[in-house]
Amino acid sequence: MDRRAFLAATFSLSLSGCLEYLDGDGESITDPGDVTIVWSDLVRDDPGTEAERVAVWGAARNVGDRTLNYVEIRATFFDAAGEELESVIENVDADVSAGGEWPFEIEFPRFGERAAAVDAYELEPVTGV
Repeated sequence: MDRRAFLAATFSLSLSGCLEYLDGDGESITDPGDVTIVWSDLVRDDPGTEAERVAVWGAARNVGDRTLNYVEIRATFFDAAGEELESVIENVDADVSAGGEWPFEIEFPRFGERAAAVDAYELEPVTGV
């Protein structure tokens, strides 16, 4: 076996499962389970026009035990047949203490007929710092 390959394999095996998730500032990234969606609703503006727009309004809660100062929530939009139309990630850049809630809005990135095709959505907390 090549010595470099052996050292690389040994090094990667010794670290597997032992790393914490850290961002560029050394802050730990929380499990998305620390954030829960409290409520949400699909909202339409100017339905049936070229300017029709669709967004999800909602509120999320920090169910973890520390203050979060950055959270990402993913909205996936679907048509009536269940086909995925778009997936959008929105971030909340505010300090949210443990147990705290904050509102969010995630806008579908298309207008008019494409926005009119949105029939359903799914929300998923992606990450928090």
